[in-house]
Amino acid sequence: MRRTRLVRSLVCIVLLFSLLPAVAQRKAAQSPPNIIVILTDDMGYGDIGAYGGRFVPTPNIDRLAAGGLKLTQYYSGAPICSPSRASILTGMQPGKWNFTTFLDTRKHNKDAEQIDYLTPEAPSIARFFKNAGYATGHFGKWHMGGGRDVTNAPGFAQYGFDEHASTYESPEPDPAITATNWIWSEKDSIKRWGRTQYFVDKTLDFMKRHKGQPCFINLWPDDVHTPWVPKVETEYTGKFPMNPQEEAAFKGVLKEYDVQIGRLLDGLKALGLAENTIVIFTSDNGALPTFGGARSGGFRGSKLSLYEGGIRMPFIVSWPGHIPAGKADDRSELHATDLLPTLSKLAGVRIPESYHGDGLDRSGMLLGKPSFRKKEMFWEYGRNDIAYNYPKGNDRSPRLAVRSGEWKLLMDADGSKAELYNIVKDPAETTNLQATEAKITKELSGKLVAWWQSLPKLNAH
Repeated sequence: MRRTRLVRSLVCIVLLFSLLPAVAQRKAAQSPPNIIVILTDDMGYGDIGAYGGRFVPTPNIDRLAAGGLKLTQYYSGAPICSPSRASILTGMQPGKWNFTTFLDTRKHNKDAEQIDYLTPEAPSIARFFKNAGYATGHFGKWHMGGGRDVTNAPGFAQYGFDEHASTYESPEPDPAITATNWIWSEKDSIKRWGRTQYFVDKTLDFMKRHKGQPCFINLWPDDVHTPWVPKVETEYTGKFPMNPQEEAAFKGVLKEYDVQIGRLLDGLKALGLAENTIVIFTSDNGALPTFGGARSGGFRGSKLSLYEGGIRMPFIVSWPGHIPAGKADDRSELHATDLLPTLSKLAGVRIPESYHGDGLDRSGMLLGKPSFRKKEMFWEYGRNDIAYNYPKGNDRSPRLAVRSGEWKLLMDADGSKAELYNIVKDPAETTNLQATEAKITKELSGKLVAWWQSLPKLNAH
């Protein structure tokens, strides 16, 4: 009898130990995912091989696309850095926080009718995730306050970040990359061509030290923004962009950037974190220069333009076992403001009831169910003639835009310069249908003016 009980006990112990791996796997599967948002600087739709890029091979970015979902209708919040970044952080239209163009000196900001820095009272995706138990880090460009003569911008902690390493255009620049009071210098201990590697190293180190705790990380390099200083260069000529043959310099920078994305992916795998990490790869705004439109991937426009080349960006998202691998979604629209509610839903992070953002929860679409976005998307660029005289020529767009379903309307705030495009049939925006589609033009212009008038305004001099 005693022997029988002993045998039964041993059998139970063996069964218990045999079940432990499955329990551990189930627990890992149920643990909140890590999230890395890679926001490339000034990367055009046509820079990446997976999107038809022809400049240099981008095997590592393409590898991310092969293991994830590629969207062809993702839109940034603005055609320039500061407001586009604010739209991701807050999940709101940047104009609601008085962001309209890049932040510069106090005089420039006043001329542009915008604020000097993002108020810490604004909502922050990092703060929401931190309050839910995530470790939060920001590694890379900030450009939502700080730098030049703006010395009173709030620090990263006030936006919900535990750790940071950032560039000159931030409230707390990293000494390793800001030896002088400028964007970059030969005196920096981390050279211009080594900065993305530096930010990737910071990201992997942060995740290693917080293993066992979910991480939310902004990995926001300042590549591939000019000045382009690839490894092969031995001295900076002082020209901007770097030299008259800038395409060669760009190719060198893009090639190295792709290598560093590969290091990130390999590093996640080595840490055992790749399977439960959502990786998003996108860009803050369009390219400039575009090299005759090639970097815009066939779209009209560039950085600083509300044509597609300025706001339609590459977007790749990967989460093994959850997000379909090797798929392309040509149907679904996604806006930068959607990232906050979407990532919160995927991670099980509760959004405060007091928060009222402009984005939509598009988690179902990312998980493999394509759908149209049931809400208009709005943009502005250019509140006056003082600070908004770019780009020149055919890429210069009207100052406001709205997309509603298959239609996109651009116009100035006074209703002039109206341009209407069927953006599904005519993504290159070649045929203005404003005169022949009067009803649609009137309907969308009314919505666009109403949206514009709802935004707060800071007056220039």
